[in-house]
Amino acid sequence: MLTNNLEQLRKAAKNGYAIPAINTQGGNYDIIMAVCKAAEELKSPIILAHYVSTGAYSGNDWFVEVAKWCANKVSVPVSIHLDHGDGFDICMEALKLGFTSVMIDGSKMPIQENAALTQSVVQVARVFDAPVEAEIGELQRLDNEGVMLENKNIADPEQVRQFLSLCQPDTLAIGIGNAHGYYKGKPDIKLEVLRAVREFSDIPLVLHGCTGMEESVIQEAIHLGVAKINFGTEVRYKYVQHYQEALENLNHQGHSWKLSQYACNALAEDIKNIIRLSGSEGKAE
Repeated sequence: MLTNNLEQLRKAAKNGYAIPAINTQGGNYDIIMAVCKAAEELKSPIILAHYVSTGAYSGNDWFVEVAKWCANKVSVPVSIHLDHGDGFDICMEALKLGFTSVMIDGSKMPIQENAALTQSVVQVARVFDAPVEAEIGELQRLDNEGVMLENKNIADPEQVRQFLSLCQPDTLAIGIGNAHGYYKGKPDIKLEVLRAVREFSDIPLVLHGCTGMEESVIQEAIHLGVAKINFGTEVRYKYVQHYQEALENLNHQGHSWKLSQYACNALAEDIKNIIRLSGSEGKAE
C-alpha cells in the first residue's frame, strides 16, 4: 500500500532498524515488482527510490505510475521517493506527480544556502504531507576502478548542528566517507560523526552508498540512528546479471516476459537479503 514513510522512519530510528530504499532504475517494472514482492514476503516496509538521471528514458511520471500500481498490489507500507533532487523545481515536480517523499540535495552549497534551499522545499512539502530528506557533506563518486575522486564529504558535527538550527528537514543524510558506486578496497566510514550528531539530535539519519560497505558497518550505523539505507549499484548490477542468466539458460523462445519474470524473481531474493540486513523484516505494522 502506498504511504508516507515518515512515521515508519521515526519508528525505525527509535527501535534500532532501518528501512531499505532501493533505486528502481527510472521505473523498471521488474525491479519495482521485485522490491514489492520481497517486502511483502518478509513483511517489511520499503522505499522505492528514483534518481532523476535514471528516469531519462521513460520519464519521472512513468516511475510514479508504475510505483503506485505496484505499491497498491501489496499490503506492506511502500513509499515512493525522489533521491538526490538537485533543486527546488525538481522537488516541486515530484510532489505534483505524487511522490510521497523527496530529497533536496544542497550538499554542494555553503551551510546557510543549503539550509535555505532545504527549508524552502520543506515549507511546500508540508502541504503535500510529504517528508523531506536533506544532505550535508557532499556524497562522493567513484571512478570506474572504484577509486574515490575526492574525499571532502566528511561532515563536521558542528556544521550539522548549525544546519539543523537553520532548517527542519524530516531526515538527514550525513557524509561520513560513503560514496555512490563500487568501492575499491575497504571504505573508511567515519561512524564517529554519527555518534557525535546523536548527542544533540534524534532526527532519523540516512546512509547512502551502502553497496560494498561491510555489513557490520551498516549495522553499527543503524544502531547509531540510521533509519534508511540506500542501495542502487548492487541492485542494478544484480538485475542485469539475472537477465543475462535468463538469456543464456532459459528456454525463453524470444518471450521478453519470461526473461523479465526470471530476473524479477531472482532479484527479489537479493532484496530479501537487504531487508534482513536492515532489520526491517516483520516491521510492517
